[in-house]
Amino acid sequence: MTTGPTEQVASSRSTPDGSRADPAASRLAEPGTPAGHGDAAVPEAPAAPAPATRRYAWSGPAWLTRSRLADLLAAAVYLLGALMLTVRGWRDPDGRLLGTRPDDQGFNEWMLAHAAHATTHLKNPFFTTLQNAPEGVNLVANVGMQLTGILLTPVTVLGGPSLSFLLLLTLNLLGTGFAWYWVLSRHLVGSRAAAFVGGLFCAFAPAMVAHSNGHPHITAQWLVPFIVWRIVLLARPGAAVRNGLVLGGLVAAQFYVGLEILFLVALGAAMATIAYVLLRPREALRRAPSALAALGIAGALVLVVTAYPLWMQFAGPQHRVGHPGNPDVYSLKLGSFVAYATESIGGGPNSAKGLSANTTEEASFYGWPVLVLVAVAVAALRRELGVRVLALVGVASGLFALGSTLSWGARKTDIPAPFALINGLPIIDAMVIARFALITTVVIGLLLAFGLDRVTALAKRSDAHVGRPLRVLAGAALAAALLPMLPTPLEAKGRTEVPSFVTSGAWRDHVAEGRTLVPVPVHNMTSIYWGAASLTGFAVPQGYFLGPTSPTDDTGRWGVAPRPTAVLLTAVGAGTRPPTVTGPEREQAVADVRWWKADAVVLPSHPREAELRTVLDACFGPGQRVRDVWVWDVRPLTR
Repeated sequence: MTTGPTEQVASSRSTPDGSRADPAASRLAEPGTPAGHGDAAVPEAPAAPAPATRRYAWSGPAWLTRSRLADLLAAAVYLLGALMLTVRGWRDPDGRLLGTRPDDQGFNEWMLAHAAHATTHLKNPFFTTLQNAPEGVNLVANVGMQLTGILLTPVTVLGGPSLSFLLLLTLNLLGTGFAWYWVLSRHLVGSRAAAFVGGLFCAFAPAMVAHSNGHPHITAQWLVPFIVWRIVLLARPGAAVRNGLVLGGLVAAQFYVGLEILFLVALGAAMATIAYVLLRPREALRRAPSALAALGIAGALVLVVTAYPLWMQFAGPQHRVGHPGNPDVYSLKLGSFVAYATESIGGGPNSAKGLSANTTEEASFYGWPVLVLVAVAVAALRRELGVRVLALVGVASGLFALGSTLSWGARKTDIPAPFALINGLPIIDAMVIARFALITTVVIGLLLAFGLDRVTALAKRSDAHVGRPLRVLAGAALAAALLPMLPTPLEAKGRTEVPSFVTSGAWRDHVAEGRTLVPVPVHNMTSIYWGAASLTGFAVPQGYFLGPTSPTDDTGRWGVAPRPTAVLLTAVGAGTRPPTVTGPEREQAVADVRWWKADAVVLPSHPREAELRTVLDACFGPGQRVRDVWVWDVRPLTR
């Protein structure tokens, strides 16, 4: 039921004198519908050139038409932008961590490694005991990425998960920008320049840059434009089955790319539907039967394709409910919408301080000029229903991102905000609420594209004395608004080297497939990086993930409480206790390696290597030197 207003964004374009100018509508409109009023969006046709205008014939290769050249140029710019953002990581994919959230990158590298392992070994991609051994991790309840992981399996196997992660980040930005450009240029606007600007904003807005700090499941939005467009077409008469099947296929694919983004698309569509019903109740009622029929078909297809992972998400082992902590911790502040992000030309290290939870959640940060430009576009296009619907959705989602109370800056107030009305609802309680602003970002990108498209059409219809200054003015306004938002390259730093014992595959002589290798000290991220480097060939204790608080409490929490032996080894490694082991501690160490189903305990180079070896020798007997690590074979104790 969200179809009507969005269609009218494109199909109801009018000329300055109020008449319709949509000659292309005859091939896109519904049968029997007057030109310019069809369900499909129609680009505004350019006005015929004045007789004195000299036209030049295209002299390029036959296959390289002007439109294809424009497509290639747009893709090249998006690719260049993505490479500029990630360039510091490309200098050394295996030796550097890109962005400000290294733990998030580590987990996503492990996810890509596990997807490759599951693909090549035909294992369950939705649940595994290869992390947090032996209890395991519900991967659907974390970031998912099954489809992207499968697609990148050749890269992961041949080049490693760090290369796959960097490639995924880069392709996400390119793919998201070009997908929006494609949908806009083919269905919603007549100007390729307007489509390019819309795609550029949706791909490189602060939200996308911020989530490039370790969240590829959020930046993987290359299916979103096509899903949105198919939602627009839900009510097309006579095409309910086709529209439902196509939409269902796209939604099912996005489910396996990133479930959180799919949920945000659903929330945005729901808000657009409510706005549409409020603004045009009779029209919405007339379109409802066709839309609901197509939606029912789409829903049935999605349920069939996603039944098992949905069960895993809500009832499977190690499922969790909600998100750890108070959701308002992850809220944005009102001031964030007019400020500039940390990784932007107009921002800096302190520009976002106190306005978001961390650098990953800088989902707004548009700056005053962009908001003013969008307000002007909405005012100019206010007669178009679709623009009014988009404006309402953008404002509503922005307000939801503020959390339960309204605050301009870091200081919290008691003024209630709209999120308080939905706080605690199922699924909503698992969201990071700053990400509501991802919906606002898409709305702004679309409104900028629609506004520029209208200006371009007006300039084409005007004589040179008006058209040329109008184009210059529009270009200058866009440049002034967008330039401060342009991203700066993500920072990168060196990572701790994984021992060659792991990277060379020497571990295979000491750990059977699926059994556990225990790194010392037992640290969450050490487990993650070692497991990823082995393409999850062995299980690891603990890890970095969201799971239930306990077997009897499925409330979400980060990780698990460490076993007593893990606490002991961490304390010795930190120098906070002497390297002595009591009888009960040795018995506990044996019980813990049995719990982990360990085959080997491995100590890499460490500042307190001598003290740790003393403890491990006391617990498991003398270790042996293998390549660049010490190994304790605990198989006699655990099998």
